[in-house]
This record gives sequence, C-alpha cells and structure tokens, in this order.
Amino acid sequence: MGEPVTKFLVNFWNSPVGKLAIVTMDNGHDYKKPNVFSEAALMSLNEAIDTVLAQGDVKGLMLTGKPYIFAAGADLTQVPFVTTFEQGYQIGKAGHTIMKRLMDLPFPTVAAYNGVALGGGLEIGLYCQYRTVARSVPAMGFPECFIGLVPGWGGCTLATKLLGPEKALELIIFNALNQNRMINGVKAYEMGLADRLYDGAEFFDDSLRFLMGIIDGTEKVERHAPKTTNLKATITKAKEFVDAKVHGAAPAPYRAIELIEGATKWSVEEGFEEENKALGDLIKSRQCKCSIYAFDLVNRYAKKVKGVPEAKPKPVKKVGIIGAGLMASQLAQLFIYRLGVPVVMKDIKQEFVDKGCAYVHQEFQKMVEKGRMPEARARYLSSLLRGTLNYDDFADCDFVIEAVFERMDIKKQVFAEVEAVVGPECILATNTSSLSVTEMGADLKHPERVVGFHFFNPVAVLPLVEIIKTPQTNDLTLATAFDMAKKLKKTGVLVKDAPAFLVNRLLTKMLVDCLTMVDEGADFAQVDEALLGLGLPMAPFDLLALVGFPVAYHVAETLNQAFGAERFPLNANFKKLVDAGKKSIYVPGAKTKKVDPEVEKLWVKKGQKEFHPDEIRDRVLGNLAKEIDLILREKVVDSSRDVDLAMIMGAGWPFFMGGITMYLDMTGVTPKVLQKVFFSF
Repeated sequence: MGEPVTKFLVNFWNSPVGKLAIVTMDNGHDYKKPNVFSEAALMSLNEAIDTVLAQGDVKGLMLTGKPYIFAAGADLTQVPFVTTFEQGYQIGKAGHTIMKRLMDLPFPTVAAYNGVALGGGLEIGLYCQYRTVARSVPAMGFPECFIGLVPGWGGCTLATKLLGPEKALELIIFNALNQNRMINGVKAYEMGLADRLYDGAEFFDDSLRFLMGIIDGTEKVERHAPKTTNLKATITKAKEFVDAKVHGAAPAPYRAIELIEGATKWSVEEGFEEENKALGDLIKSRQCKCSIYAFDLVNRYAKKVKGVPEAKPKPVKKVGIIGAGLMASQLAQLFIYRLGVPVVMKDIKQEFVDKGCAYVHQEFQKMVEKGRMPEARARYLSSLLRGTLNYDDFADCDFVIEAVFERMDIKKQVFAEVEAVVGPECILATNTSSLSVTEMGADLKHPERVVGFHFFNPVAVLPLVEIIKTPQTNDLTLATAFDMAKKLKKTGVLVKDAPAFLVNRLLTKMLVDCLTMVDEGADFAQVDEALLGLGLPMAPFDLLALVGFPVAYHVAETLNQAFGAERFPLNANFKKLVDAGKKSIYVPGAKTKKVDPEVEKLWVKKGQKEFHPDEIRDRVLGNLAKEIDLILREKVVDSSRDVDLAMIMGAGWPFFMGGITMYLDMTGVTPKVLQKVFFSF
C-alpha cells in the first residue's frame, strides 16, 4: 500500500490585479505525513492545470503546500516494483510532461516554499517562473543520489540553468553524499533558489503580494546569468569527491554529474530526455533497490524499534559519567547538549578531569564559531558540567554511565563504588564495546537496573546506540534507556548480551579475515582497495586506526575466548603492533598509502599467496554471511533488518548497499554460502 494521494487543490481569488489561482498540495494528513508524488498525484496536477486554464481569465498562479510541508518528492514505496528501463523512463517522462505544463502557462507563476521541500518537491517549484521561501523552512534538498537515483524530474537540468553547475553540484552531489545534508530557507534564498525570503507568519500573504507585484510591474526580479567558467575543474572536483565517497560502486552520483555538465549546453528538452534515460537505467538497479530499502529502514523501521517495554520511562534530571577520556567527554557533551541537564564527570586524577571538561567546553565553543548557537547558550551549557574526583557528587543522579578502560575487574569495581552512593532506582549503564553486561552487574545489590548503552565513535556522527538487555534488566531500566536514546536523537537497537554484541562482532570478523590474508601474502593496501571497491565508507585498516589498535585487539580477544580460534583467531603480528604502541598501519599524512616501515619490520608473513581482489571480497563477504547467520540463530537481535539498521547507523554501511544482509542476498553471496537468503522479498 502506497502513501496517501497528494491532491492539487485549486482556489481562485479576485485580487486587485485580477483573478489568481492558488494551488495547494495536500494529502489530507498533518505534517507527519508529508505530501509525496505518485502517479495519481501527477494526474491531480494535470487536472488542476486544466481547471485553471478553463477559467480563461487567470492572471497568475501560486503553488504552495499544506502547513509545514511543501512536498517531499516521489512516492518511493512504488520503486521496488519498477523492474525495466521502460518503466523508469516513463516515470521520468510523466513527471517532466505534466510539470512542464506549469512552465508553459501564459501568465506569471510563483512557487511558495512554505515548508519542507525535498527531491520532486523542490523540483516542481523550479518549473515556476518565480519562487519565494519561508525563513522558517528547516529542510530543502535533493536526496536522490543518497538513495541511488538522480533528481530526474527536472532537478539536474533546471537547478543547473538557474544556479550554475557549481551550486547545482553542491545541492545534488556534495550535500546528498554528506549524510544527506539539507539546506534551510535562508540558505536557499542566499543560493538563488528563491527570489524572496519572507517570515513564516506573513509568508502566504507576502508571497501573494509578490505575485501581484510581478503582474502589475511593481516587483522586479534580477537574476545574473550563472557562471560556467572553470567547468572542467568544477566537474573534476565533483568526480574526485564521489570517488572518495563511493569508490565507483554507486552509479547514480556519476550519472548526476554527467547531467549537470550536460545541462550547461543542452536545451531544457534535451536535459529532460537525458534525465528520463537516467531514471530508466537507475531505478531498476540493485543500488537503487538497496537504497530504498535502507531509506525505509532508517526513516520508518527505526522509529518503531522492537523490544521497548510499555513501562513509563524514568525522568532523568541529572547524569553521571564515570571516566573523563575521549569517549566519556563526547558523551558528556552529547548529554548536556541534547538533554540540557546537569552532568557530573569523574576520573581518578584531576588532570584527567580537567582535560575532559576542557574538551566539552571547546566543543560548545566550536558550535558558537560555526553559528550553531549563541555565545550565551554555550556558556550556560558549559556551566551544566562539573568535574569531580568524588563519587558523592553522583548521589542525586538518575542515570550513570561508565566509560572506563575495557577490563571487567575495573568496570565491576566502579559499578560497586557508585552503587554505594546512588539511589536504588538510579540506572547504571555501561558503554562497553564487548564485555558481558550480565557479569558486570552480577555482584551488585540491584542488577536489575544495569543496562548496556553502547555508543559508536565518533559519537556526534554515528546515530546508533546498542541497548543491551541482561536477564536481570527490568522494564523500567530498558524503557528509560530507549527513551534516553530517543532524546539524544540516537536510534536504539535492542541487542542480546552476547560477546561484542552486534556491530563490533561483525567488524571484528571482517578485520580478522583481513589480517589473516595479509599473513598469507596479501598487501595491506591491496586488501583495503579490494574492500573499498565494494563501496565501503572506510578501508578496513583505516577503520582499525580510528577504532584504536588496543580496543580492536581487546574485542578480538573477547570473541576468541567466546567462539574459538577458528572463527576469531588472534593475530600474533597484530599483537606485536599493539605491544609496540603503533596507531596506524600506514605512514600518517602520506599522499599515497605507504606502510609504516616499523610495521613492515614487525610483521612477519607466513606465506606468499597472491590474491585477486575478488578473492579478498569473496572471503570477507562469505564469512560475514556465515557470522550473521549465527547471530540470527543466537537471537542476538530480532531480525536481519536489525542487523542492517545497526550496520548502517553504527558502521556507516552505505545506503546504496542496502544494509549488509540485503547486499549479501542481492549479490548472491548468501545463496552461495548458506543456500538461502536473509531477506524475505
């Protein structure tokens, strides 16, 4: 079942300058159900234009949306059913043909962007002669390249002709592939997408007055011809950016660049025809299907997470953090910024506490410098943090999270110490990356208030929190943990208390295979390049440097002890690097990947096997499929969708790969290795 049908509702107003048509896009629901364009919606637009033209005396038209929403683009629920080039081509052609009727109207037209305008919603406004935008609009953009498509209803062509290739690339390529970044109404006006910027309260009336002014000649709009100088350098820069993001594995952004470059010399009709062809090719592609699945996971499935108890969450008015290292400091800044409550951060030395507090203050100051908050707000938020060496300051905390060194004895000790101070219902959370949460709370008086609350680094970027339930964790604790994740603007996924939980178990599985292949004769860079060729956001050995060698080895030890050396071997060469204090496989800052000479000296290969890139990929993907199968059998998470959601949000698994289980299914790895599929189509 698709989205509710968006209708183009026509009203006429006999204004001082003549009859005006006011066309409102509305699907009959509130802002929580945005207007989207299905085939039925396009037919409604066609009928609305017929109605306007039938009047015979209309002097102008204004197109706008329902409260807070202009339109959010095409109805993506229909994309999985498109399987041929011709179907995709016809979808593009239908959109172009009907929307172009707006462009061909014999009187002035204004698109009044009153709210969110995404994809086709932004595109339809480009068919009007003029545009206004409300200062309050929070999100405008072209997310298509993020989901395996191109802005194929005029976006590539019309945005380029209006703004020039550089700004079109910013909107369509750079923003989309930077985690689907949006612009707001003010930025849209500054870029030239809109001719006038009005405040929200008077936006509708001001936009109508603007249209009347266009008609009677009192409003003039001056637009400068967009620059196309340095086109070659601009296009080259965009291609290099896309290469760095998707490594050639996703066709959509490359196709969008071609369309933008072509739009600088093609006619509008030629541009539209090329967009039709692009949609025909892309909409049936694996990358597009995977992207739509991933988009649905993040935007719908994640909002209805499994396993949340019906218990009323506990109010959290003060947070305690044990530890003041980098992770603890990131958590302190996040809790203060999102919850606006006092946070107390403890460590064993004053210098550690001071460093952690300084980090938080600096992060708020950076937000001021970037214009994300006023100075006074930053000072207030900074004042909510208190550093301490004394557990007594935790006495009135409602939620305490530990982020100390990954050793069970240390974690059990700090939990015992803090339990002696806090109230009996204060929740004790652990940010452990791999250790047993059950064991951590085993000696406490109230193990029912212990929960795993595992963030991913960098905390500000990755939206996943693995919420680990032990057999003792009660409903109040679990409900509060999920509520906290939501208030922190994170997505909580319920995970069984199993070694390394979910994401780290899979990343470690990939890592041990990579290390083993280097032992057997592969080059570090060769392994990295082979896996980057899949489209991964980061090469395995670069990810290893980000995680940190000691942390990665510790997680491997946990999994080795739990599941044995056959599945999770401990690599002796890697242990030598850990013991030597190495932080990276490669020479830092080198233009091309060059293995650190000390790493080469320490690493003693066991074989001289030559690997083909496909062989590297096959081994890693095949073993990941086997490990995921075991994870699902062990009920570590509820379903393969949880695996996919967690890998997208916790490991940056690309949308165009659709989550790991979808990718393994669609590329034939699962059927080959397991003689089945994870996903029921």
